[in-house]
Amino acid sequence: MGTIWQPKLVEGRGPKYKAVADSIRDGVAKGTLPVGQKLPPVRELAWQLQITPGTVARAYTILTDEGLLQAEVGRGTFVAPPLAPASELPYVPIEIDPLPHFGRNTGPRDDYRVNLFSPVLPSIGQARIIRQHLADVARDPASGVMHYPGRMGARAAQVAALGWLEGCPLGPVDPDDVVLTLGGQHGILTVMQAVLHGKRPCVLVEELAYPGFRRAAELLRADVVPVAMDEEGLIPESLAETAKSCDAQILCTSPEVHNPTVLETPLTRRREIARVATEHDLQILEDDCYRMGPERGPTYRAIAPERGWYVASVAKTWTPALRLGFALAPKGKMPALRRTVEHGMFGLPTPMIDLAASLLPDPAVQPVIERSREVYAQYMQRALNILGGHDVKWRDDVPFLWVSLPQGWRAGAFCQAAEAADVPVRSAEEFAARDARVPHAVRLALNAGASISSFEAAIQRLRDLLDNPPEQIGV
Repeated sequence: MGTIWQPKLVEGRGPKYKAVADSIRDGVAKGTLPVGQKLPPVRELAWQLQITPGTVARAYTILTDEGLLQAEVGRGTFVAPPLAPASELPYVPIEIDPLPHFGRNTGPRDDYRVNLFSPVLPSIGQARIIRQHLADVARDPASGVMHYPGRMGARAAQVAALGWLEGCPLGPVDPDDVVLTLGGQHGILTVMQAVLHGKRPCVLVEELAYPGFRRAAELLRADVVPVAMDEEGLIPESLAETAKSCDAQILCTSPEVHNPTVLETPLTRRREIARVATEHDLQILEDDCYRMGPERGPTYRAIAPERGWYVASVAKTWTPALRLGFALAPKGKMPALRRTVEHGMFGLPTPMIDLAASLLPDPAVQPVIERSREVYAQYMQRALNILGGHDVKWRDDVPFLWVSLPQGWRAGAFCQAAEAADVPVRSAEEFAARDARVPHAVRLALNAGASISSFEAAIQRLRDLLDNPPEQIGV
């Protein structure tokens, strides 16, 4: 090899392929494996270390995916030049081809329909990275494929999940505090199952709230009661009054990114809400699935550690296809949350656990997330340029807008007109209780799966509707 590098495996520190990868990383970091250095062939290194060639091949593949190594057909595997930091990479605007999805028209007008019902991430590398990790897991699943999932088998994925949530002010937390769920909605349902008890439990929600809160509560035969809110979120006095009116057991809220109005609950208001929850012995379920940027304040788990539950997922920042979420319980409540998952489904499938452990810490993931935010920002800017002059609430770290309709439009009628114009959007009515009075407003999600030109055309069609309300309001 022409180098003094000698591979060493440290026993008892996880799978052998990771030990091989760590040994190579160490050699590169110390300079004993310089840039351009050729590594031993797979079989030769396997013989030196007395392990299987498949184990070495897996280590080489992981490091190649990371960019630490590069493989050249017919020549071998070499130490790759260091990657340039993301900040030094040239900025190249991306024109993204439309992605097919369920519910779209077929035929020659397929590109004309742009669904703004739910956010759609740009496809800029996630699929390739996911396929690589799926193949890696398929070749050698760390948890095996012939037994039920167990707590110890999920440890690496729990560590990876905490890495994914790094920087989020969760209060004291360790890997054992993380329960893996099948997406954020499953996390919400699981928390409610762990908390609710009695014949007619009551779930409190914001008067405009994520519909998934109501759906989960209804599945558990719980009453759902809305709480009045203002421009800072839930009104503490209204929360106190509402909590007295029923067997209120849990409050569901989204203080970082309120869905659908994009508002944020400031720290002072969060503390007031936590105080009322303490006085009325309410648990607090925080849904943090829509945040794409840094936290703007501490979670309820940090503010009220004895009653704050936290749910997040990878759906809005990476892909919704994996259905991978995280649920964290407050201090002393983890056994109840873990039992709920284990009694309900035993845990995530072991290949999914292995995929989470492999994918979440991959250094290639974060640059793609950052680039997705940049692409979303381009789409947001185009939407704002077209909708200028109308009452629009938005944030640069949120993938949707909240549009108050001009006089002459009601939300239901506007949504029907938007559907006829091939631009489905969501009405304020979908976020409110059935008998509630709702504002005449709609939520427009960013669809970065459509080309930027198709997206602009769709927003322009909505602008035309906003500028031309019907002379008569339908009843």
